[in-house]
Amino acid sequence: MTAPPKKPREIFIQGITKEGRPFRPSDWAERLAGAMASFRPGGVPPGSRGHIGYSPYCVPTLVGGVRCVVVNEALRDLEPMAWDFVMNFARDNDLQVGEACVVELPPSSGRDKGD
Repeated sequence: MTAPPKKPREIFIQGITKEGRPFRPSDWAERLAGAMASFRPGGVPPGSRGHIGYSPYCVPTLVGGVRCVVVNEALRDLEPMAWDFVMNFARDNDLQVGEACVVELPPSSGRDKGD
């Protein structure tokens, strides 16, 4: 029997420097993710369709009040230069970087639904 494929890791780039200071400008996460918007499964769809969306490989988010960018490790295989750009951005700006930790919870017994 073969093992299930390993799910790509997710790396969190936090908007806090290693010295504990907030990173500026305050919209840095949206700017970085916007620069990576064209890197997506299947490439960029033809035509602009009048809207901008983020790549699923590089998504801005807020975690505990701290702006972050979640970078999916699959970006490394899709476009190594884009991966290097994002990781070098974090390093060059002395930002804290950590791996996401996914905790799988046991199946619900139904008791938490207010029954």
